[in-house]
Amino acid sequence: MYLSKYLSTQGACSRRKAADATKLGLVTVNDKVVKEPFYDVKPEDWVCFEGKTVKALEKFVYYLFNKPEDCISTVADEQGRQSIFDIVKVAPGVRLYPVGRLDRNTTGLIILTNDGELTNRLLHPKYEVIKKYNVELDRFFAKEYLEKLANGIELEDGFIKPDAVFYDHGKPGKKIIIELHSGRNRIVRRMFEHFGCFVDQLDRFYLGGLTKRGLKVGEWRNLTPREVAHLKGR
Repeated sequence: MYLSKYLSTQGACSRRKAADATKLGLVTVNDKVVKEPFYDVKPEDWVCFEGKTVKALEKFVYYLFNKPEDCISTVADEQGRQSIFDIVKVAPGVRLYPVGRLDRNTTGLIILTNDGELTNRLLHPKYEVIKKYNVELDRFFAKEYLEKLANGIELEDGFIKPDAVFYDHGKPGKKIIIELHSGRNRIVRRMFEHFGCFVDQLDRFYLGGLTKRGLKVGEWRNLTPREVAHLKGR
């Protein structure tokens, strides 16, 4: 890539200013002044503009992953347990981070990205990103419990009220669907434990407008530009 174009595409300045600055000797490549705007920059070259290193703009990556059970959602694990990054393969040099972690035995949707802006938006409480879960309990969940949960309950770390909670298919039993925007640790499991119920299976099937459609367990796909724009509120 020509030097003037490289400087402009990396956000250092406009292409016209890059050409002028290069001719004035304000650009170095590998510690040597280069005055030719059409100098061919190689990927391994170290370019400085007005004494400051020009860093290549990081290419953002966005994956939607359908996490399987018995898999942790951290970058690495000291105990050697299987991580989502043992399954999801990324290009060398690309470091992704999970947004909205799921515990080891919870399945479902999780976003993997290196975009800090999107990560902050999805995790910040003020944006109220909705998550929906299928819950299967170890016992019948009484209607009175469902009503109490719908009105909100007090846990050890404060009050919590789901955005919606109802029986799966409207049939009273052990299967519940719950919607909430809270990202507190183990919040769904703790809400049901409050009523003496243990969660046998927990699956996140909806995340900020994204669903599992066409995505089998253990599979991932790239988010579309429209999906990324939606998540960023644009």
